[in-house]
Amino acid sequence: MSSSTIRQQKNSQDSPNNDLSFIKGVVRTAGGTALGVSLLATSLVAGGLVGLAISFRNLPDVRTLRNYSPSETSYVYDIKGRLLTRLHGEANREGVTLDKISPELKRAVLAIEDSHFYLHQGINPNSIGRALWVNWKSGGVVEGASTITMQLVKNIFLTKDRTFSRKLSEAVLAVRVEQVFEKEEIMEMYLNNIYWGHNNYGAQTAAQSYFNKPASELNLPEAAMMAGLIQAPESYSPFNNYANAKQRQKMVLDRMADLGWITPEEAQVAHKTPLGVGKPTSWQASKLPYVTDTVMKELQETFSKEVITKGGMRIQTSVDYFMQQRAQETVEKGYKQLRRRGLRTKDLQIALVAVDPRTHFIKAIVGGVDYEKSQLNRATQSLRQPGSSFKPFVYYAAFASGKYGPGSVVNDSPVSYRDGSGVYSPRNYGGSFAGPMSIQAALISSRNIPAVVIGQKIGVSKVIEVCRRLGINSPMQPVISLPLGAGDMTPLEMANAYATFASNGWYSEPTIIVRITDSRGNVLRDNTPQPQLVLDPWSTASLTTVLRGVITSGTGRAANIGRPAAGKTGTTDNERNVWFVGYVPQLSTAVWIGDDANRPLGRGTTGGGHAAPIWRSFMSEALKNQPVLQFHAASKFPRPKVKEKK
Repeated sequence: MSSSTIRQQKNSQDSPNNDLSFIKGVVRTAGGTALGVSLLATSLVAGGLVGLAISFRNLPDVRTLRNYSPSETSYVYDIKGRLLTRLHGEANREGVTLDKISPELKRAVLAIEDSHFYLHQGINPNSIGRALWVNWKSGGVVEGASTITMQLVKNIFLTKDRTFSRKLSEAVLAVRVEQVFEKEEIMEMYLNNIYWGHNNYGAQTAAQSYFNKPASELNLPEAAMMAGLIQAPESYSPFNNYANAKQRQKMVLDRMADLGWITPEEAQVAHKTPLGVGKPTSWQASKLPYVTDTVMKELQETFSKEVITKGGMRIQTSVDYFMQQRAQETVEKGYKQLRRRGLRTKDLQIALVAVDPRTHFIKAIVGGVDYEKSQLNRATQSLRQPGSSFKPFVYYAAFASGKYGPGSVVNDSPVSYRDGSGVYSPRNYGGSFAGPMSIQAALISSRNIPAVVIGQKIGVSKVIEVCRRLGINSPMQPVISLPLGAGDMTPLEMANAYATFASNGWYSEPTIIVRITDSRGNVLRDNTPQPQLVLDPWSTASLTTVLRGVITSGTGRAANIGRPAAGKTGTTDNERNVWFVGYVPQLSTAVWIGDDANRPLGRGTTGGGHAAPIWRSFMSEALKNQPVLQFHAASKFPRPKVKEKK
C-alpha cells in the first residue's frame, strides 16, 4: 500500500464494510507520538538491514516471486462441473486472488498475526525489541518477531531452523520484498501460501475443508477461527479439539475488539455463534473411483505425476455423475442376481463401459463389483476373449469386400482346416448343423462354422486390419479360430469398436477427458472430437441391420429395450467369459462377466442369458430421457465394388 493510500485511509470514516478500516484502529492503538517513533525506528532499522544485506550475497532474489507458482491441487469434474475428486501431493492448495478472500478473514489474520502490516516496511521494530529481550534472557530463539512479510519469505525461501542467522536473513528478505511488491500483493501471496492444517495450504482450500464454502463467503466467526489456526494449525483445529479452537477464536476476536476493528458486542456474538464445521477434504476418496482411476491413467500418458498433483489443473471428464452411479448400481445389482442364479465361482466379476458414438467420449465405466475390495479396472486392464461378440468384425470385413451382403448364403456344415498345430474343426454351440443359410441368419443365431468359413474366404488378416481401424490395439494372431474371438481384448476396446458401428463408420480416439485448463483458465488440452470415416457406410449400415435382428429375434432377445438397438452376444469355451455388446445411435455399451482367475462360470452361462439382462438394465436407465433415434438405412449408400486382383 502506498503512503498516499495510508493517508487517505486515516482520514476516512470507520466502516465495518471497508476492507482497510483497521488502519484507524492501528493509529488509535499506537498513539500519534508512539507511531511517529515507530515509523522512524522502522526506517532506521530497515536502512541498516539494507546495508547489511550486502553481506548476504547468497540470499535469493525476491523478484522471482513475480513468477512464483506454488503447488496447487488439481480438480476432476464430471461433464456438468460436479467435483469428483482432488489430486495433490502433500499440499492441498487452490490459489485465489485477494478480492476472492473475505474481508473478515483478512482483518482477523492481520489482527492476530501483524496488526501493523500496512504501517511497517517489512519488519516491526517494537516486536523485534521485545523478541530480542526474551531471546537474550533464554539464551536462544524462543520468540519470533515475524511480520506477515517475514512469514512469507520464511515459508518460500528459508528453512524453519530457529537460529539468529536465519532470522536475520528473514528480516533482510522481508525488507527487499516490501521494496518490490505492493502490500496487497504480499497479502495475497501470504494467504495463498500459509498452512492451515490437515494438508490445507491457502485460504481457499482451508475454507472449503473447515466450513464447506469458498474463502470469499467466510463470516466473522469462521474467519476468526481460521485466523487462529495459523500459529498451530493441528493444535487449534476444530476437527481435533473443538473447545481449543473456540478458545483460540476468542483470542482473535478479543484482539480485533482491542484494536477497535469490531465492537466488544460483535466479538461476543461471534464467539457464541455455533459453527457448522465440515470435514477434512485433503484425502477424501473419489466419489467415482473407477472414473478417476481412468482419468489418472490417461493423464499419465502426457503429464508427469508432479504436474498432475501440483499443477492446479481443472480436468473436465465426459462422465455424468448420475449416469455413472446408475452404471455402478446396475453392476452391483447384476452381481447379486448372478449369485442368486447359481454362479458360485469364487472371483466373479462384472465390467461395464459405455461410449458415446457421436464423440467417442466415455460416458460410464465400472471396472468391477466392489472397488474397495479390488481396484483393478477390468474395463480397461483385463484382456479377455470376446467369443461370438467378435463375429461382427468378420462380417463387416466380408460386406466391405463387395463380395458378400446380409443375404449371401454360407453353408453351416462340418469343415476342417489344417494349421501349424494340426487339424482344426470348428463346432457350433450345442453341436448341431443348419446347412445352407444366409449370413444374416448365421449371425442372428450365432453359428460358429459360417463365421470361420467367411473368415477363411476373405482372409483373417483383413479382419485384423478392420479391428485396427476400429481402435483395437490388443495383440491378435491370424489364426483360423480368430473369427470366434480367439484374441484377447478389453471391454473398452469392444465398446469403442461397436460405437464406430453405431456412428456408421466414424471413429475418434476414445477418451474420458473433455478439456483440461490450468487454474487461470489457460487451455492445456482440448479433446474436441476429430472423427474420421474409417468404415464403408453401406457395409456398416448393413451390419447394424443384421445386429438389430440379434436383439429382436436372436440370441440377444434379453437385451430388448423397446427402441431400435443392435448388439451381439459372446460366450467363450467352457463359459469362462460371457459378453453382450450393443448400441443405439447415441450410446454403445459393453458388459463382460468372468472370473478373475479365469475359472469357468458354470455350464449354461451365456452372454444372452446373463450379460444381456445387465446391458438392458443399464441402457434402460441411461436412455430414459433420451429421444428414440433411428439407424441409417443401407439403401442410402452405394454398395462397395469388388476389388479386382492386380
